[in-house]
Amino acid sequence: MSGDDRRLNPSQRRAWLAYMRVYHRLEYEMNRQLQADSGLSLADYTVLNALTNAPRDRAQVNVLATTIGWERSRLSHHLQRMSRRGLVERSASDGDRRATDIALTELGRREFEAAAPGHAARVKDLFFADLTAAQENSLADILSAAYESILRNGTLPRPDIDEDRPRQG
Repeated sequence: MSGDDRRLNPSQRRAWLAYMRVYHRLEYEMNRQLQADSGLSLADYTVLNALTNAPRDRAQVNVLATTIGWERSRLSHHLQRMSRRGLVERSASDGDRRATDIALTELGRREFEAAAPGHAARVKDLFFADLTAAQENSLADILSAAYESILRNGTLPRPDIDEDRPRQG
């Protein structure tokens, strides 16, 4: 690949910079909203959301890490903090005694369900307020195509927990 082939073309650069601006600003705003309204961080919400989509509200740490796209060590440290707050429980895995399962607690479910409406409202205000239904559909198609490319060309395997696939178990 030549040097020019490795660079973004002008439209790719424009799209990538726009995405990065949205990503970083949205992450800040979502974290701020969740902290203020519910005392949860965006990281807490991300973990709780993944667990609510897992069979029996439970997943092995490595499955959870793949699902949310975090390094296993980052997730383990965060899960320790969440466990101390009673949001999740850690236990030996049902399927592999060498692995650790993370289960959503009743408190974790209540906290997640209490936070979800305010979070969704803020997402609508910040992200979707100026988009038409057609733009929302186009954006969903574009992001889905980009996600599939990441799964195909990236280093993490396809996640076992997926909001677009029905829960099992």
